[in-house]
Amino acid sequence: MLNQRIKGLYGITPDKDLNITLIENAIKKHKVNILQYRRKTQDEKRKLDEAIQLLELCLQHNTLFIVNDDVNLCKKIGANGVHLGQNDVDVHSARSELGDKFIIGVSCYNNLELAIEAENNGADYIALGAIFKSSTKPDAAYCSLSTIQNIKRNINIPIVGIGGVTFENQQSVLDAGCDSIAMIEGLFGH
Repeated sequence: MLNQRIKGLYGITPDKDLNITLIENAIKKHKVNILQYRRKTQDEKRKLDEAIQLLELCLQHNTLFIVNDDVNLCKKIGANGVHLGQNDVDVHSARSELGDKFIIGVSCYNNLELAIEAENNGADYIALGAIFKSSTKPDAAYCSLSTIQNIKRNINIPIVGIGGVTFENQQSVLDAGCDSIAMIEGLFGH
């Protein structure tokens, strides 16, 4: 099962021009297990080019490569999977498009019903957060550590904790039941 690799550090690329050296250094220094390409540009050629560079980097370092929101890009380059927000395509549609060899993750914020629904619909992991104040998404819904513990008791797929997680506070997130820690600013913001 690919989702057994959803653990450890989950890096998310900053939404700006690709700095491949910065990302490679972080992968090597911090043993990033999963890297998500998250880019809000409409420039499809640039996205394709950046995603291919990141995929090659991830292959070199045995890092899972996940594409944010874009099922077509994921399939086109042969990434390991896709991460879906609640406003993106649903798990069923993504699964029928991608098949079983791809990982599908779903943002569930702080919502037990969404987490159970995601698991029942075939998601490989869910993301919960923001756990702490996040500079990347300052208006994100808050997800307490006790909420994570409660959701963990009710599902069997891995949980990724996101939102203001740093190397200093990550242990509390793992202790609450997250299998993986997502970082953007904590990893690439220096």
